[in-house]
Amino acid sequence: MTLDEIRALAARLGHPVVTGEPESAGRFADGRRYRVEIPSCEGPAVMAAVLDEAGRRGVRVDRVSQGSGIMMLTDDEIREMVGLGEEHDVEVCLFLGPRSAWDTGGQAKVAGAVGGAARGNAAVAASLADARRACDLGVRSLLVGDLGVLELLGRLKAEGELPADLVLKTSVLMPLGNGPTAALYERVGASSLNVSTDLTISQLAEVRGATTAPIDMYVEVPDDQGGHVRMYEVAEVVRVAAPVYLKMGLRNAPNIYPTGAHLASLATDLGRERVRRAELVLRLLAELAPDLVEAPGSVPASAGVPA
Repeated sequence: MTLDEIRALAARLGHPVVTGEPESAGRFADGRRYRVEIPSCEGPAVMAAVLDEAGRRGVRVDRVSQGSGIMMLTDDEIREMVGLGEEHDVEVCLFLGPRSAWDTGGQAKVAGAVGGAARGNAAVAASLADARRACDLGVRSLLVGDLGVLELLGRLKAEGELPADLVLKTSVLMPLGNGPTAALYERVGASSLNVSTDLTISQLAEVRGATTAPIDMYVEVPDDQGGHVRMYEVAEVVRVAAPVYLKMGLRNAPNIYPTGAHLASLATDLGRERVRRAELVLRLLAELAPDLVEAPGSVPASAGVPA
């Protein structure tokens, strides 16, 4: 059933679905409303498995992101991921530097929202070093968990010390629950915004009204970020939040950060399952709102919307 048919049925039975959020006119540079992101792609082996699974299932993956951090990858592993990204036209986004959740402090053990923060100026400096190293190895997308680090990276990018095409993507560990915060993050340098996982459709529309940057939205949320499974909302997410990355986390899955050879098979299996989840979400989107399904280049790109 399409979304309109589902709503008509509910209304006929006396329980109409209340809507009214404005449709977003924003698009990615290729004219699309949405892209697919597979998170927790922890190294070249997992990325290769994700791309293999995507090819087998006919799922277009536009971005992979990694959570263990740049410092947990060798130079050769980073180069291999960059090469896979270039070969398959996939953005490779790597997480920056030390974080409070792994540090010697105690607050992050009881308050997850500070887990991605850089604790002390030494951690800030280490994050900047991570960024330089990744960019030197060809990475053009960084996942940032600290507001101060984001502001410094934005300054370095504006001054030409980091690549002009570098994507600075905020982490879900940086709370983003409203329009003013979205505008602030964009103002200090963010070019892709990971919103809080529990926002309503109305709240998503408010964020979209405050920024032109792409929104990153978990459709299925890891347990440590809420564990929501929001597949039936995908059509409304695309309608109000475009341009939006649909992110496929996994409920009922272990936290594998930082990963390594001791978790290699688990990380690969989780990556493949995230692709399967993407297939389910895209199938549902095509059923609910076929008018929202767009091939690359089928819609003129909106001015001012970043790639």
